[in-house]
Amino acid sequence: MPVSVDTNVLLRIARRSDPNHPAVDNALAKLAIRGTILYYTHQNIAELWNTMTRPPARNGFGLSIQDADREVALLESGMELLEDSAAVYREWRRIVVQYNVSGVQVHDARLAAAMYTHGISHILTLNQSDFNRFGGLIPVHPAAV
Repeated sequence: MPVSVDTNVLLRIARRSDPNHPAVDNALAKLAIRGTILYYTHQNIAELWNTMTRPPARNGFGLSIQDADREVALLESGMELLEDSAAVYREWRRIVVQYNVSGVQVHDARLAAAMYTHGISHILTLNQSDFNRFGGLIPVHPAAV
């Protein structure tokens, strides 16, 4: 079963001091043992890069570009990229209207659109409620793996 990984999970892997890091690390280890293919999107990496390079005073990690690049490369090495395409865009446009998506939630809709387009039904996330609105998608909390 392929699984998409939400940005909030990727952020916790990158920060060992985060209280959710052990649960996320354990879930990813279990999925790896099962042979689960993990997927990320351009949207995930853009969100991750934003947080990694933003100053701590603005709720970021304050990493240099070089350190962020190293962190992202490590994450990319263990997962597969879901390609962005015109089909993903069309699906995103459809679901933002169908599910009345607005504001910051458009980012989750982009992840959902990529999942629909590529036939992935499960997403590993700390915020299951962000994906409950999207029919056919199954949000999975790391503690439930």
